Amino acid sequence: MHYVKSKGILSANNGMNLYRGCSHGCIYCDSRSRCYHIDHAFEDIEVKENAIELLSETLRRKRKKCMIGTGSMTDPYIPLEMELEHTRKALSLIEQYGFGCTLITKSNRVLRDIDLLKKINDKTKCVVQMTLTTFDEDLCRKIEPNVSTTRERFEVLKQLRDAGIPTVVWLCPILPFINDTKENIEGILDYCREAKVYGVLCFGMGLTLREGNREYFYQQLDKHFPHLKEKYMEKYGESYGIESPKSSELMKVFHETCEQNGIVHDNDRIFAYLNTFEEKHRDKQMSLFE
Repeated sequence: MHYVKSKGILSANNGMNLYRGCSHGCIYCDSRSRCYHIDHAFEDIEVKENAIELLSETLRRKRKKCMIGTGSMTDPYIPLEMELEHTRKALSLIEQYGFGCTLITKSNRVLRDIDLLKKINDKTKCVVQMTLTTFDEDLCRKIEPNVSTTRERFEVLKQLRDAGIPTVVWLCPILPFINDTKENIEGILDYCREAKVYGVLCFGMGLTLREGNREYFYQQLDKHFPHLKEKYMEKYGESYGIESPKSSELMKVFHETCEQNGIVHDNDRIFAYLNTFEEKHRDKQMSLFE
């Protein structure tokens, strides 16, 4: 861990990353790509020491309420969060100033903050996004070694459901010759159905590889899936988009299963939902005078 001072906290789209780098160890992580200019060891977490002060000042000055997002680059619930509590402090500010929130995580540590998530959702909207890639628990531990397993994340989704907090699942990436099976897709979607998720984001059955994350991914293939790296190199070369040979078949399973179970599976519609700020208390007040 090391500290830096930041000049700003929110992006143009009102997203923030309180940390840079990650210790989850997911073998496919795109955030390792060199284009993101993380110039330190990826597991050496960079902490924006003035992030909470910046966020407080930024939210105080904002004229228009909106959804605040976090987790696009670094999971907000890495183990270090339990010590520093930057995510919890940020959620507290979001609730205090009346903004909405959406976050992306793979960790059951999010349940520590369920009280704040409920408070935000009672006022406006709070959506928890959870990545699910691998129904098989043993396989999950190989490709996502230092984070909650898929079954544990499913249990989180159910607790969020029971708390009335809406959820969205990211079904990605799907790794060719590893988890690109009908059984895997159906198993994950069964979890989504039972947890009553609002929607599932899917960008095709495959993954992206570019300078930085490709090298790490291939190292992990050598470690966990001997000789598979050579198969990737022969089939895909230096391609950025890596599509499963079963993509068409699996996408059909994905769309049909979601449609049958009332799960939103249009990416544009889901992103519109995530980005739309709502003020529930005003709606309730207006209904009294209608």
